[in-house]
Amino acid sequence: MSKTNRNWALISVSDKTGIEGFARILVDCGMGILSTGGTATALRNAGIAVTDVSERTGFPELMEGRLKTLHPIIHGGILGRRGVDEDAMRDHQIEPIDLVVVNLYPFESTVARADCSLADAIENIDIGGPTMLRAAAKNHQSVTVVCDPKDYFEVAQQLENNGGVTEEYRYKLAAKVYNHTAQYDSAIAEYLSGANTSAQEKFPQKLTLSLTRKQVLRYGENPHQTAAFYGEEDLTNGTVVGAAQLQGKKLSYNNIADTDAALDAVRTFTEPACCIVKHANPCGVAEAGSLSVAYDLAFATDPTSAFGGILAFNRVVDADLARTIVERQFVEVIIAPEISADARDVFKAKENIRVLETGFWSEEPFNQIEYKRVMRNWRALKVEWSSMYDNMPSEPDLIQDLMRVDIGILYTNLMENETKRVRNAKPHLYGLLPVMATCSIGQLGALNAENYAEWVNSTGKLILTDCNSLLNDNKIDMLVTL
Repeated sequence: MSKTNRNWALISVSDKTGIEGFARILVDCGMGILSTGGTATALRNAGIAVTDVSERTGFPELMEGRLKTLHPIIHGGILGRRGVDEDAMRDHQIEPIDLVVVNLYPFESTVARADCSLADAIENIDIGGPTMLRAAAKNHQSVTVVCDPKDYFEVAQQLENNGGVTEEYRYKLAAKVYNHTAQYDSAIAEYLSGANTSAQEKFPQKLTLSLTRKQVLRYGENPHQTAAFYGEEDLTNGTVVGAAQLQGKKLSYNNIADTDAALDAVRTFTEPACCIVKHANPCGVAEAGSLSVAYDLAFATDPTSAFGGILAFNRVVDADLARTIVERQFVEVIIAPEISADARDVFKAKENIRVLETGFWSEEPFNQIEYKRVMRNWRALKVEWSSMYDNMPSEPDLIQDLMRVDIGILYTNLMENETKRVRNAKPHLYGLLPVMATCSIGQLGALNAENYAEWVNSTGKLILTDCNSLLNDNKIDMLVTL
């Protein structure tokens, strides 16, 4: 190999978005292009001159492409310290590589496919890519490293305007690389930990979380605190982190927490449903034949607490419902799988309302691990979401529109707690709707049909829910006729 005395860029990408235009700018700036495999083919097809890595190393690609760039000529060119390693590089005919442009085999999208086998997953574990990225990031004082197509423009601008990339920006790109490779390794470890069914456990022995900052928040739960919002890289429909904000002020820490709680509630329903959350507590939940009726019922649960609340829906919010909401109450956040164009126009009259659209989610329940920080430790809870109504009777003459008539934190006085709940339920027992009343105590205590009968005189049906421990012990029946 003869020394060329020119600057070199090594390009090897799986995601070829924007790479042709970027490579043209590099050539215009006087750089030579080293490349391999499909990237080299794509660049040549675009009329861009390319030198194969195998030509530089004098060593062919082997093992169906598994071995391409792992060679001292390549890694010496990346890792060589300018002003320190020139003698060694000259003795071994290693030319410096000034720019490394690499993105990795699409492991996460591969294993997300339903038909992905373990062999497919293994073949999509990139070896050479992370090695080059980490080497270039380590030597960022001399080498610019790019792992994200979104950074092509800034790098190109600096090269065209300044003839090089600033040390500050090289440092920023290097940090981004280590975040990227950490996430990549985390995804592989998570997949392999669960892929071997003979050794599969509900909870991994080692847990690595890789999250991307989505937003720096104005403050935390309280004004004196700082906070930021992080999410997983693969955004999912039906989640707050994956939702598009159509209008309104930026979400606050409490907005995010409450909106997530409200959305989790309506996700569990199959019929049109609405949940209203205020101060981390649901103050209205209802399921009905239409979204408008569900909202009316949820609001009627506790109109006072609904003021300034978070509204979540599991259907398209149309203009009629939007008008009802803005005319009836002050609201902080509205979130739904879709907001119709006409509804968006209605909400624009209240420009401070935060309106979020999540996209429609799968009917399959979310099976996930939820995490809770406990003073420098984490505890994990395996959550398999199911509807709170899964065990209810299904006779069509009984289950129609469903409404939670009382929701709230328990009083320490259990009798007062139950008295309050029946007092809130009583006005609804005279209508045609079956009524939901909750039992959250762990003993029979004040909860019995006689106590309810003493306070309520109705021919309606009183359905007791959230009493699983009592039901399982056969201490009460699910359906009590008063």
